Amino acid sequence: MSEATTARAIDRAALLRVVQRQAAAPEPPWLHAEVARRMAERLQIMKLVPTVVIDWWSRSGASSQALRSAYPRAQRVQVEPDAVFRQPRNVPWWSVGRRGAGEAVAESAVPDAQAQLLWANMMLHAVADPGALLSQWRRALSREGFVMFSTLGPDTLKTLREVYRDAGWGAAHAPFVDMHDVGDMLVRAGFADPVMDQEMLRLTWATPAALLSELRGLGANAEPARHAGLRTPRWRARLEAALAERAGTDGRIALEFEIVYGHAFNPPPRVVVTGETRLTAADLQRMARTGRKDPSLG
Repeated sequence: MSEATTARAIDRAALLRVVQRQAAAPEPPWLHAEVARRMAERLQIMKLVPTVVIDWWSRSGASSQALRSAYPRAQRVQVEPDAVFRQPRNVPWWSVGRRGAGEAVAESAVPDAQAQLLWANMMLHAVADPGALLSQWRRALSREGFVMFSTLGPDTLKTLREVYRDAGWGAAHAPFVDMHDVGDMLVRAGFADPVMDQEMLRLTWATPAALLSELRGLGANAEPARHAGLRTPRWRARLEAALAERAGTDGRIALEFEIVYGHAFNPPPRVVVTGETRLTAADLQRMARTGRKDPSLG
């Protein structure tokens, strides 16, 4: 990924289908709920208590309970993908498209400088240009607010990639962004003090069919160079057989998920020292309220 762009080489139409399918699912993926629980434990290190929390891609993020428990008095703004608001009229009643006005807002309609916390669970890997989204997140935060997010890292689904490689089937999925690259994107977007870390989760299934069903709920192959046509039942049988061959001694099939966590702060405005220093009234009020002054003022 070059310095000039943070856009991924990815099939945007395939990503759109994934987003719309997840919005229409009866429940968000189990994995998303588990990662939300783990990520919420990290809120304990944050001193700032937000009054407004933006929950980005709220429904698929499965974080409502975790955020209510952490900040019971905060206003939670539920943000959903623009594509969800363009869903056809025959979507199920529980989808975002059927919610009452004011219960959720489209991501393109989020106002600037509104929240002290922007929370985004397990969705950054499902966007085509993560760097551009990080810039939008920073604009949505008030000064000294913070972002907290999780996403999938490149060690995710190594076993599945091996199956595809051994069978000569090409890429099993589009590449995930390395956490160090995400950290660089945070800095380029203007965030301060980014912290990135990761953990590996190993999930197992009793059958290949159960494994593939859950994977479909988590996403799809958005690699532009993937197989262009529809797969056949014979190919599906070969895939299931290859997965079954990798079962452990307990008969269960395992896949790996690298969960990347990140947080960073929206820094206060810096005052450039010149022969004449100009401060807005809002800057003076903020400095008086927080008891801080810009380090460039000495």
